Amino acid sequence: MEEHYKALIKSIGEDIHRDGLKETPLRAARALEYLTGGYKEDVHKVINNAVFPSDNDEMIIVKDIELYSLCEHHLLPFFGKCHVGYLPNGKIIGLSKVARIVDIFARRLQVQENLTRQIAETLQEHTGAKGVGVVIEARHLCMMMRGVEKQNSIMKTSCMLGEFRRRNSTRSEFLSLIR
Repeated sequence: MEEHYKALIKSIGEDIHRDGLKETPLRAARALEYLTGGYKEDVHKVINNAVFPSDNDEMIIVKDIELYSLCEHHLLPFFGKCHVGYLPNGKIIGLSKVARIVDIFARRLQVQENLTRQIAETLQEHTGAKGVGVVIEARHLCMMMRGVEKQNSIMKTSCMLGEFRRRNSTRSEFLSLIR
């Protein structure tokens, strides 16, 4: 990757030997490796049996989980918050695992719409919840720094599964609690 960054920097007309850029190809390669680390993570191993029996049948919500991702169309960042809720069906998942699931999928080249669904489906699959709701609110640098250059736009996406999709009252409760 370092050699590719050298070529990219040269192609825009920069001198890769000037002081400020000498180590940039290596730093950029390491940064991209970190920002796309989700490809190297196995969600099953990360969850690692952190699903526990529970007789709780009330909604569980983790809100304001910060996320950072890279747009698969322009390789520019998008960032924001993810809100996750689920209705347990005899099992709950460790709190930190919800944030880890968000990170695994966010640290890949993404579009927000798919990211939202991947988080919801993974939580549903691993907990067997009666329902799952995920809402992401994010700012996209591909829209802020280039193209239409709209600085204050926020994209919101949602994925509702099970009871969150079937029952308007469940969906409404979730949406009101994450406000």
